[in-house]
Amino acid sequence: MSAVTARASNLVPPVAVGIALLDLAGLSWWALSTVVLAATVLAAVHHAEVVAARVGEPFGTLILALAVTVIETGLIVSLMLAAPEGASTLARDTVFAASMIILNLMLGICLIAAARRLVEQRFVRTGANAAISTIAALLVLTLVLPNFTTSVPGPIYSPAQLAFVAAFALILYLTFVFAQTIRHRDYFVRPAVPGDDVDHRPSAGVAGLSFTLLLFSLVAVVLLAKGLSTPLEETIAAAGAPRALVGIVIAGVVLLPEGLAALKAARLGLLQTSLNLALGSALATIGLTIPAVTVVAFLLDLPLALGLDTKGMVLLTLTLFISSLSLARGRVTVLHGAVHLVIFAAYLLVTIVP
Repeated sequence: MSAVTARASNLVPPVAVGIALLDLAGLSWWALSTVVLAATVLAAVHHAEVVAARVGEPFGTLILALAVTVIETGLIVSLMLAAPEGASTLARDTVFAASMIILNLMLGICLIAAARRLVEQRFVRTGANAAISTIAALLVLTLVLPNFTTSVPGPIYSPAQLAFVAAFALILYLTFVFAQTIRHRDYFVRPAVPGDDVDHRPSAGVAGLSFTLLLFSLVAVVLLAKGLSTPLEETIAAAGAPRALVGIVIAGVVLLPEGLAALKAARLGLLQTSLNLALGSALATIGLTIPAVTVVAFLLDLPLALGLDTKGMVLLTLTLFISSLSLARGRVTVLHGAVHLVIFAAYLLVTIVP
């Protein structure tokens, strides 16, 4: 990246936070906010790459996944507090939308981008399979099992059941992070290639500045997305589309920095890094969001409906099944990516046209 572009990336985050605050106060325009949002996403990707280059894999991708998910969780909790009457399904819809975006759209595009560089891309399948199995357990326990419990009618857990699922979602995620960063780190790092022994890491000062600006960028992305939610809802309502489409758009915007970083890594042939970003995002989204909203629900005595409808369960089952097949052998082709994109297209179709 040129020095001019790097300087622009340093200036964008604080400016974006200022525009976001003006936007929330009603003193800005949606067109300006949209332009600033796009620039902020690009800045976030740049700063995430700088931090990742300093700390190395898999810590770099973990930092971006955690930062995005913590702020995404904060957005969900703030919306729950602002509108308790509609909070019961907010966590379910957001987690499901984020999972479908990550496991189908993001993963599909990355696999195709990587396959265009090399006919058959390889990665460490042990780490990918561990991530997929953890994701499957978390999604089924949080979004499917509530439909089959009988202590409370409806797709709702009883307080004891909800506490158990939230606690073990967090424990599973922390266990995965321990395995990824300490116990089995080699499962999540691409095999060494010539030139890896050359130190291209930025200085600690540069990485520290980028980490701070990354946090500013992610906060600005969420605030701008929240400010744009009202005109977005009005546009979708005017078009006669279902309101659920708003959640998909907002989840997509929040995940955009990670998505672009994963795509860039895939285009450079770093499929292992790309998978770490995508699968790590899904794990952090479930493992951190569900416990956080559970605590809010208990404190405010809010109902929390987590169970998906039949259509959602079918799409989720198909997604997990295909993802496990795609990553089972440690090598992928363009066909694997195409299948994931078709599933995401089907998800959009049945959301817009139920």
